[in-house]
Amino acid sequence: MKKPAAKKPAPKKPDAPAAAPAPADARRRILIVDDHPFMRAGLAQLIDRQADLVVCGEAGNPAEALLRLAAGGVDLVLSDMTMPGRSGLDFLKDLLALHPQLPVLVVSMHDEMVYAERALRAGARGYIMKEAGGENLLAAIRQVLAGQVYVSPRMSAQLLDSFSGRKTRDADSPFGKLTDREFEVFQMIGRGCSTREIAQQLGLSTKTVDVHRGNLKAKLDLRDTTALVRHAVRWVETQGGAGG
Repeated sequence: MKKPAAKKPAPKKPDAPAAAPAPADARRRILIVDDHPFMRAGLAQLIDRQADLVVCGEAGNPAEALLRLAAGGVDLVLSDMTMPGRSGLDFLKDLLALHPQLPVLVVSMHDEMVYAERALRAGARGYIMKEAGGENLLAAIRQVLAGQVYVSPRMSAQLLDSFSGRKTRDADSPFGKLTDREFEVFQMIGRGCSTREIAQQLGLSTKTVDVHRGNLKAKLDLRDTTALVRHAVRWVETQGGAGG
């Protein structure tokens, strides 16, 4: 009599696969640099509502911003143009010397027709005025993060005309004759800074500041220092004061 065939052991069930790790936050990380707390709060609220963007830090001045950037983890810097402790153009140059691949989008209350080209020359990847509104700002952020340059259609037309050699409405502006440093000195004069204060803030000698003052009078066709101060104060007032 045959022995009953031994039962084959039931196949072993494969171990359950390990749970997939939670996906990392894919949102792009934004550092906000602005000396106005209310402005930073408003920008952070707007950005943090987006599915693809998140604010990873805030700074109230250039020194704080550079310290935060040293820790890494930033995809884009959203920066004001005028802040205490360092001129906006110098801050851009310093930032990009340390982090050459990091895109910077300037958000400023100052007229783009005066500031945007200087900001782009200093290394910014875009310039947008604060009055442009939230939707335009978000579009600008995403465009810069995508590797493109952002300026308004109005500014884009001016830049194209400038590159093509065509004269524009603003081509004869006296400010176009000023170097970046002369322009910074002019703004500081308009904000009531003395020669010594300008020298300290910009890291210059008082003699160099006096040379810049002389160049400003010549290029702006102003007869004396009093006329220069009046002109600078009026200009700063039309630009919205010292904020940026």
